[in-house]
Amino acid sequence: MEDHREDPPTGLVAALARARSPERPGPDTPAGAPVRAWAGSPRPIPEAGPANLDLRTLLRLSLAASDTSGRLRPTPSAGALHPVDTELVVGTGCSLPPGRYGYDPLRHRVHHVGPPVDGTPPGVTAALSVTAQRTVSHYGHRAWPLLLLDTGHAAAALLLAARVLGVGESDVRMDGRAENPLAVVRIPPPDGRSPRRPAETEDPPTPADLLARRSTPPPLPGLPPRDALRAVLATAERAGGGGLLRWSAAVGPPRPGLMELTPEGTTLRRYASGEARPTLAAWAAGQAWLADAGAALLAHGCPTDADTAHIRRAHLRAGFAVHLAHVAALRHGLAARPVGSWQQADLGAALGAAPGRDWVVHALALGTRHADEENST
Repeated sequence: MEDHREDPPTGLVAALARARSPERPGPDTPAGAPVRAWAGSPRPIPEAGPANLDLRTLLRLSLAASDTSGRLRPTPSAGALHPVDTELVVGTGCSLPPGRYGYDPLRHRVHHVGPPVDGTPPGVTAALSVTAQRTVSHYGHRAWPLLLLDTGHAAAALLLAARVLGVGESDVRMDGRAENPLAVVRIPPPDGRSPRRPAETEDPPTPADLLARRSTPPPLPGLPPRDALRAVLATAERAGGGGLLRWSAAVGPPRPGLMELTPEGTTLRRYASGEARPTLAAWAAGQAWLADAGAALLAHGCPTDADTAHIRRAHLRAGFAVHLAHVAALRHGLAARPVGSWQQADLGAALGAAPGRDWVVHALALGTRHADEENST
């Protein structure tokens, strides 16, 4: 597989430290092409037979752009820059012949780039890499955490689309060891049996759920109902990497503070009191609207001394879990918006613990009213 993009020349550890600093990015630079220039001519994805994995629908529900500008893709992306590139390794049982294909999300087409590799399993394996220039063009030195988060979101989108199609449980690899691809999602062909109930969602999503997912424009006022907040937090915690990250929710009045799930995962408990949202707004690249959001789901961890593999794994898993939590929030009628850029966001130190151990990695702002509803009153 072509090594299309490596870690930043300075190293990921140094890149994350700089991204967390108060240093501001410089002026925008050219973003380059919005999609990777795959070799070969574009070809449409054929309709699937009754026993084949429907790749056309899988990609339409996960990574395809909703219009030719590419801005309205189902997967959230920092600055709507969509740096994630997808190479499909197709085995038997799919609507495309076996082989390797590059996917063009703007045109919803594939480019045949080579034969299948030896030992290709049935179904499709999606290898996710990034073209860093797209995100660096706007975010500069803050780009690499965002690139990893975006990749996690894309992996979750593929997983959810596979569940809509009713195939067996997909295998998601985001162990942080590889520079390219950063994540791999293997989706089996349908086998005619009922798939296992997924662990990360209460019920399988519908196509409408996935096509309707969007980042709600701010403001996002209104404290979510306790049951909805618990469900969103539980979704993130189940998907969030088995202790790799800690998950909590900053809530506003009438009793502002930080909430977390109890060990059994059935109820919420308060572990810190006080208003955290203005501080979060300052840490989140000064996004003032976050101070008035009803709540903010927080993924935190990834200590200062984390190595490259840990950094990749934590950020990939945070993006993955926040994406699933985003869909869960929308299904509970909430407004939701991922927040990925964080500076000086040492949550542990702010709560009196040792500094450098518990940084905010990703967040999902939550509210009960959408911006258009708020502006119409």
